[in-house]
Amino acid sequence: MTTGTTSPESPEPTRHEPSIGQVLGSARIAAELSVEEVSAQTRVRVPIVQGIEEDDFSRCGGDFYARGHVRAIAKAVGVDGDELVRRYDAAHGGSPQLAKVPLFETAGDRRISTERRRPNWTAAMVAAIVVVVAVIGFNLASGGPKAPTASAVVPSVTASPSIGPVLHPSAPAAAPVKPSAIAAAPAGKVTVKLAAQNADSWLLVKDGAGRVLFQGDLAQGQTQTFTDAKQLKLVLGNAGAVHVWANGKDLGSVGADGQVVNVTYTPGDPVAG
Repeated sequence: MTTGTTSPESPEPTRHEPSIGQVLGSARIAAELSVEEVSAQTRVRVPIVQGIEEDDFSRCGGDFYARGHVRAIAKAVGVDGDELVRRYDAAHGGSPQLAKVPLFETAGDRRISTERRRPNWTAAMVAAIVVVVAVIGFNLASGGPKAPTASAVVPSVTASPSIGPVLHPSAPAAAPVKPSAIAAAPAGKVTVKLAAQNADSWLLVKDGAGRVLFQGDLAQGQTQTFTDAKQLKLVLGNAGAVHVWANGKDLGSVGADGQVVNVTYTPGDPVAG
């Protein structure tokens, strides 16, 4: 009796998973979009789009911007941006930990509040000098040899109207300046205040005539305020990091971390664009 032998099955070839750039490039071609059209939709410059499709993230300016660019391009060409960002994080050391910041007060507001409470010593010294000159002139006119008393030459904090009332040590501290009061819009205009509260963000701001008022990075802790008679159009490259006040109203963050958001505000109630 003849016994047959079976040959071992040959292993299947390993399938190569397409890279992030290959996924985005193939999806763009399938969507019949050019690199220039993707750049116009996402506000990502053409050389950066080309570099990402070649898996070259060196032009992005860092991991933070690379994540935002990948997510924005993925949305434009119709693929899962969150999955591509997770793959990017896995290849570049993981996603960063967000810094904890106060919920209702940004660094920019603290700086504004501190500056408003700072005593105006220059005005106080000028007021004191005026008092001294007045006392000396009065003594010379009356013929008396009296010199000005010590109380006349000591600057008084209450001499400057910009300082506000002096509180007794036991009195409660003054309430901080409300952000809505700082960002309040003049009548018939639209005013938008932006504060990067926990990370940097890329911004593009246009007025009602389409002119670019600002384009660039808003670093963590910085604030910017814009006003126009008709409307303000904004593109936030990292919407979760930006705190927004529009027409005196506290809107908080208008998107998630790393999300690219387009919004439009008018002199009336804020309207999402």
